[in-house]
Amino acid sequence: MKVAVVGATGMVGEVMLKVLKERNFPISELLLVASERSVGKQISYNGQSISVIGLADAVTARPDLAIFSAGGDTSLIWAPKFAAAGTTVIDNSSAWRMDPEKKLVVPEINANKLTKEDKIIANPNCSTIQLVMVLAPLHAKYKMKRVVVSTYQSVSGTGVKAVKQLENEMAGIQGEMAYPYPINRNALPHCDTFMENGYTKEEMKLAREPQKILDDRTFSISATAVRIPTAGGHSESVNVEFKSDFELNEVRRILKNTPGVIVQDNPDTNTYPMPVYAHDKDDVFVGRIRRDETQRKTLNMWIVADNLRKGAATNAIQIAEYLVDNELL
Repeated sequence: MKVAVVGATGMVGEVMLKVLKERNFPISELLLVASERSVGKQISYNGQSISVIGLADAVTARPDLAIFSAGGDTSLIWAPKFAAAGTTVIDNSSAWRMDPEKKLVVPEINANKLTKEDKIIANPNCSTIQLVMVLAPLHAKYKMKRVVVSTYQSVSGTGVKAVKQLENEMAGIQGEMAYPYPINRNALPHCDTFMENGYTKEEMKLAREPQKILDDRTFSISATAVRIPTAGGHSESVNVEFKSDFELNEVRRILKNTPGVIVQDNPDTNTYPMPVYAHDKDDVFVGRIRRDETQRKTLNMWIVADNLRKGAATNAIQIAEYLVDNELL
């Protein structure tokens, strides 16, 4: 299979290459694609040195599959060009997520809706993926009414520039700023740009994307997204009001039986999810599972995942695996 990775020189692109190799994805030819300034750069993959090519050359090469992580503007222009050439595109940006004609997919939840006609497939927001992985099985059982989520997001979600800002500040070096304020020893309630309603784009992604993935708009989500000085891994404090009541033991049993979810929940041994545990793993971790004592039928949880893996690269490649396994390419 001829596969193109678009945005191969970025943080997510690098992780995509790592995950493709780890999962032994069937590749006969690998095209590494990036912006013009990176064309000609050599990248090592599976013991082979591959030259980076530009987008136009990649479209001409007609890959079977193109996995995008190159930003929304690039995806809006180039994903349709790849699709017109017969390539199936899996896009990691926000460009196509809320397009009613495009599927928004977390494989464990809704990959079965994919068909051969889906030439542009949207990969959800990193914070959304880990949230719905935990909410989906509980929603199926108890039916969600309202969700309140606060995120604690790694600087790696912003990109290389933000990681460098944190490293510089920790070392006492004055450097380029990805954020309007210092991030070291700080917390910024500001992920993505602010909208007219006072929420950020990241917060509205968390509000809207789960409804589309679960194909259900009977529940609502209110989000506050915060950037914190961790190098990798997003965390979420989640409060869920259900229509039906629940037993905590049953909640834990449901989550333990959910593929891709690991329960870490034992206060007696200080066992709970943390970014340091989730690093370089593909699972979503959940703990601090407890009843909200201020309101009936309401649950509190703490959810953590590696935002560059399950939150981005791994989810996209799992979509690709589903397409291959079900002969949809």
